[in-house]
Amino acid sequence: MHIEKIPFLIVVVAFVLVTCTGFAAARWRPAEDPMRLSEWGLGGRRFGTFVSWFLLGGDVYTAYTFIAVPALVYATGAAGFYALSYTIMVFPIVFIFGPRLWSVARARGYVSPGEFVRGRHGSQGLGLAVAATGILATMPYIALQLVGIESVLTVMGIGSASANVFVRDLPLIIAFGVTSAYTYLAGLRALALIAFVKDALIYLTVIVAFLYIPARLGGWGHVFDVASAHLKTANPATGKPYGSLVVMPAGEWSYATLALGSALALFVYPHAATGMLAAKRRDVIRRNAAMLPAYTLILGLIALFGYLARAVPAVNAGVKAAGGNSQLSVPLLFEHMFPGWFAGIGYSAIIIGALVPAAVMSIAAANLFTRTIYRELLRPYATPAQETQVARLVSLLMKVGALAFALELNRTFSINLQLLGGIWIVQTFPAVVIGLYTRWFHRYALITGWAVAMVYGTVQAYRTSGGGQAHFGGSASPVFGHVTYIAITALILNVAVSTLFTLVFRAVGVQDGYDETRPSDYTADPDPASIPRPRAADSATNVPADRGARHRAVRTAAGSPRPSPQPDPPR
Repeated sequence: MHIEKIPFLIVVVAFVLVTCTGFAAARWRPAEDPMRLSEWGLGGRRFGTFVSWFLLGGDVYTAYTFIAVPALVYATGAAGFYALSYTIMVFPIVFIFGPRLWSVARARGYVSPGEFVRGRHGSQGLGLAVAATGILATMPYIALQLVGIESVLTVMGIGSASANVFVRDLPLIIAFGVTSAYTYLAGLRALALIAFVKDALIYLTVIVAFLYIPARLGGWGHVFDVASAHLKTANPATGKPYGSLVVMPAGEWSYATLALGSALALFVYPHAATGMLAAKRRDVIRRNAAMLPAYTLILGLIALFGYLARAVPAVNAGVKAAGGNSQLSVPLLFEHMFPGWFAGIGYSAIIIGALVPAAVMSIAAANLFTRTIYRELLRPYATPAQETQVARLVSLLMKVGALAFALELNRTFSINLQLLGGIWIVQTFPAVVIGLYTRWFHRYALITGWAVAMVYGTVQAYRTSGGGQAHFGGSASPVFGHVTYIAITALILNVAVSTLFTLVFRAVGVQDGYDETRPSDYTADPDPASIPRPRAADSATNVPADRGARHRAVRTAAGSPRPSPQPDPPR
């Protein structure tokens, strides 16, 4: 096996830099009590506009940006630019609901959307459904990051198509180990600092590539001519053209619903919500929603890498030799167009750009599990230290599950891993986002609508073929003559069922849950010094004094008040 020595050395140096940054984060804004979940999992809720901008950018713009989007453009053309459309739509949506979610979470001490749903709707079952969906949807998203790392390591000559399972999957196992170590030891603070390194590498790589590579290929005119000629040729597997440079009328409905569904899904993902909840003020959310479209510009440039890769014969030969694996197109483009040392910088940008969001995703899923499942169902008397320890362990288990996703499913179109998660996570939109504004929907109706939509979406995705897969090969299916993103169809079904059953439950007098939040919570912008410190723990049992009352409240009849988690202590 031949290893590209210079790029490999650059990647190692970048890892050393990231490792030093991660360990230095332990002394950056040190926590008063590092064994509180809000400290490990939310960075103490103390990130300002500047830090939050890098964290959210590093969290939202992932290996999916550098690998999957250009790979889709490389394979199908204009269809891959749906990612650009949905990132344009998503930030006005976040500008509206993000500050409300931050305020109620800060006022009530919530660390995850699942906790908010439980408190808002007075339903332990609905909170559990949101938490389970978030964890399930996050696994394939983490897997996408691991697959992105594997693509780079494979091009560098680390790993091979060996029949030995361990050797073949070694790059992914390495990625899993590194990500797990960062997540367990450092929490969100280290990832916020590493995001600075990640974004600097990405901006440097994109700007140089956009200026340097087209000049070497003879200009953008030649690039688009080559791409257009290829996309017009017939795909032997389907007998139809590979794609087009513009979205054709037959694909407009699929393109539009995919962009809309992805926009609705993005910030109800646990990792994106975690990035928001880590901010120190509600105006930080609005400022970042206004500034983050700068990353959308970079995303547009990265998407064009797919066309650049198509114009390089050596890249086409490498993709073909790998069995048509288009996700290798960008790493191969760097290998053949850049000198070795700068190719190493590009590889480092992709790898670190996968590690940061993968680690944030596992932290977010761990927050969901610890507060919504572990403390609610398994151990109501858990101390803050026990919560944090459980969250650390769950973050490791999340990556094990993601590794199973990455090893089991076809990797040629890794973007379908993320789209599958999108089908699931968008079904929490009514309970989370609509719940920020109204409690009109009955708690049992929301659970019923969620369950129907989850079954429908999963079955439809299973029945969809494509990309060489008989099942889970795509994310769109025909509905009334229009090919539509399955998540949107399932969401419409979700809302319709929830509406119908709400009317039924109201008519027969089924009691709804108790809302522990207050109207003022949704516009609160509390000064940390004004938030009361939780009462001291019982020294004999090491159980916080409010937990006994809270545990008794869980056992009360449906509809009775339930105390909320205590807010964070003052700093």
